[in-house]
Amino acid sequence: MSWTHVLEAFDLLDDPAVNGEAVAEFLRRHGVQDPVVTPVTGNKGKTDFVRAVIPGSRGRAAGGDAPTLSVVGRLGGLGARPEQIGFVSDGDGALTAVTVAAKLAQMRRRGDVLDGDVVIGTHICPDAPTQPHDPVPFMDSPVEIEDMNVHEVDATADAILAVDTTKGNRVVNHVGFAISPTVKEGWILRISEDLLAVQQRVTGRSPVVLPLSMQDITPYGNGVYHVNSILQPATATKAPVVGVAITTDAPVAGSATGATDLYSVDAAARFCVEVAKDFGRGAARFHDPAEFDRLVDLYGPMTALQTKGR
Repeated sequence: MSWTHVLEAFDLLDDPAVNGEAVAEFLRRHGVQDPVVTPVTGNKGKTDFVRAVIPGSRGRAAGGDAPTLSVVGRLGGLGARPEQIGFVSDGDGALTAVTVAAKLAQMRRRGDVLDGDVVIGTHICPDAPTQPHDPVPFMDSPVEIEDMNVHEVDATADAILAVDTTKGNRVVNHVGFAISPTVKEGWILRISEDLLAVQQRVTGRSPVVLPLSMQDITPYGNGVYHVNSILQPATATKAPVVGVAITTDAPVAGSATGATDLYSVDAAARFCVEVAKDFGRGAARFHDPAEFDRLVDLYGPMTALQTKGR
């Protein structure tokens, strides 16, 4: 269980004075070695990007060949101050990522060492702006998506889990979390059976899937609709990306306070931890490489969808 880490991380992040250094200190206490904090200022404010690495026994950090998993906590901000007081629904992605980092570090310190390295990235902003969106308002971000991808999408990752609040829609009506099909180099691939199995064992329920459209996997700023930013990391990597969407029965604004369901966050965090265990030891695949190569062979590359187009 990651319950104590969820509670501690929520208490830490639900603070108008929280910053990257406070999160880094929290992670150090749980055993993360040398978390990196990078302050970035954008047109709408500033934020602190936080990156943590939990080395595996056979990971690249140890000179091994086990694959690296990246967990990205995607969000606009932890809060929308001064417009809103308190932790907003949009902060769930960062809350999950910080929880996963603390849990994995504690496991490693106690002797439960995963095979592969796990890299966690997110950003810490307690006062992000908002923007209009249908059916509920979106959280905006102090920095651009391109900045997020630079600091959160790890170049060494062999696969990425992108965790994001995904409540402002009528597509998934479920309290908990859903996972998306795998997205790789502009292709929406079949959903990973291995990850469905992990979701099923973590929740004890039938898996829930987030449907995707072609618009959802294109970069922000191209003038088309996106369900949210959950698949934006897929525009900046060749690695397969799966979205971990924290969801609700009814649409809830990203800028809403009092809307974080800690049970859902805990379930999403446990899913990420279990995927990290299985992926690092070769027991879970995000996609079938041979089938992907066959698709590219037959129909050509879809990498144009990773760009803003003409």
